[in-house]
Amino acid sequence: MGTATAPSTTLSAREALAGDGGLPLGIGDHPRPGCLMQTSFEMAGRARGAEVPRRDALRVRQMRRIARAFLSFHRLSSMAFPVSLIVSELVTNVVTHSWGTEATFTLQHQDGLLYVAVGSNVAGTFSLREINEDAENGRGLLLVLMTVSELDGVWGVSDDRKTVWCLLPAKAEDQ
Repeated sequence: MGTATAPSTTLSAREALAGDGGLPLGIGDHPRPGCLMQTSFEMAGRARGAEVPRRDALRVRQMRRIARAFLSFHRLSSMAFPVSLIVSELVTNVVTHSWGTEATFTLQHQDGLLYVAVGSNVAGTFSLREINEDAENGRGLLLVLMTVSELDGVWGVSDDRKTVWCLLPAKAEDQ
């Protein structure tokens, strides 16, 4: 696991989230270990196009609840809505599109940063698509991108293409 530079109190949130030389964190770069919560869950193996089992679909709500409890514990409750949205979209993508049998959900809070990651045991393809305004799905990664950008954070995909992650500045008033 790579490391990210620790934020300095004199840097803006975007600068603090950047790697060496002010460049964004690259694919595969992650913050250093800190206050970490990680959970894994099994998913039903299914063929492409098969319906998502109810048990797997319920994981979205479960991971959202875990995220809210984690944020509350770390006095970051003001981040509950945007982080819940990010978690919902990433877990939905894993459950719906990964075709894997195991998923991992990670939250980490350290040095004024919140790391959120959702992965699968199967590599995925990640792309932002143009969506017809009448389409009923296909906006998940776009919502994540917009939410992360609004929070002045960064996001990426692991080198093995199994995990989508984002790194967000924790709001100063919560710390």
